[in-house]
Amino acid sequence: MKVILNADVQGKGKKGQVVSVSDGYARNFLFPKKLAVEANAANLNAAEKAKRTDEHRRQVELENARALAEKLKEVKVIVKAKCGEGSRLFGSVTTQELADAIKEQFGYDIDKKKIVLDAPVKELGEYTALVRVYTDVATEIGFKVEKL
Repeated sequence: MKVILNADVQGKGKKGQVVSVSDGYARNFLFPKKLAVEANAANLNAAEKAKRTDEHRRQVELENARALAEKLKEVKVIVKAKCGEGSRLFGSVTTQELADAIKEQFGYDIDKKKIVLDAPVKELGEYTALVRVYTDVATEIGFKVEKL
């Protein structure tokens, strides 16, 4: 029996694939758990339409991510932090503080998990951070740590 997978099934295939499985496996396991549907003409058309819609959505997200990456190249973020003698910070500048500063100063909502610092920032000065905006889309931003 040919079925269209609704989710990844280990040993059978990935979501959206049309695979051949035994009738019993389909009726007793895949269909009751809603992991697959029968591969008839209507379901094949619906799966193809969903695939095209998903691809279009990914393309739009990629274009938006590239535009955001270009905008982020231009920004210079200023992070204020408490420091002691010799320009040494009390603690360090975290990715959360950097994400908050970007949102506050420029209005771009960046998740802290998408910001990568080379090393902990523990002194005043100018640094760069890598921002992974989307899969395969990353840019570097410059930021300056100033005394609070």
